[in-house]
Amino acid sequence: MRNVFLIIACAFCTVTCIAQRPAQNPMSQKRYTPKKMGYKLVWKDEFKGNKLDPQKWAVRGVGPRAIAYVSEEAVKVEDGYLKLYALKKGDSLLGSAVGTQGLFMSKYGYYECRAQLQKSPGVWAAFWIQSTEIAKGEDPAVFGAEIDILEFFKKLGTDIVSHNVHWAYGPNQRTTRGMQSYLKGVSEGFHTFGLEWTPEKYIFYIDGYKFYEVTQGISHIEEYMILSMEYPSTHEEIQHTVFPDVFIVDYVKVYQKKER
Repeated sequence: MRNVFLIIACAFCTVTCIAQRPAQNPMSQKRYTPKKMGYKLVWKDEFKGNKLDPQKWAVRGVGPRAIAYVSEEAVKVEDGYLKLYALKKGDSLLGSAVGTQGLFMSKYGYYECRAQLQKSPGVWAAFWIQSTEIAKGEDPAVFGAEIDILEFFKKLGTDIVSHNVHWAYGPNQRTTRGMQSYLKGVSEGFHTFGLEWTPEKYIFYIDGYKFYEVTQGISHIEEYMILSMEYPSTHEEIQHTVFPDVFIVDYVKVYQKKER
């Protein structure tokens, strides 16, 4: 697996534009699974049927977001997949997001989705964990963090996936800075994207390979999951986007260990 070193001035994330770190290969060639690490499955959705399971997900944030409008119209469940679209209807741009807020909240564990990323630059697929309290204070242990398990900014490269952690929303917002993982072929077909969240660290995985361990911004409160198709803040950045585009999710699974 070849090394790729890219210095990126800035890349869009769900909150702000933050400098990215150089892309890196896996920390080793060892492949991990949550079961081998002692985790037990506690929650899953394999998106059977033809609509969201209302006991697990709700369309999140319907209304304006960046240059688009989050719409239920851009969220589909079919053929055993959740499909989150970026759509263009006349002069309107539609985005999509679903979340487990108020339905499934948890802290610590192994969080994983199996998904196929979007094809275009400009828009981007995202799988993240969010705190309901993040804007209420600056201590992530008390008020939580935004944990970006997966963001696929195709403008950074077809084989690069980004991760990030943000906390203390407001004038003193903090971040780990964008972490970039290089894995050949990640933009084609289905891959797994995982986060191990413990009281001491966050560990980011792709296809079972460990890429980053982070000890900053550790949340000690329950949070909820989000899957979304995001847009940038300017129309210039979607000039190469091909509509419709779609982020296809096969499953989401959450594993946990017994309470310490």
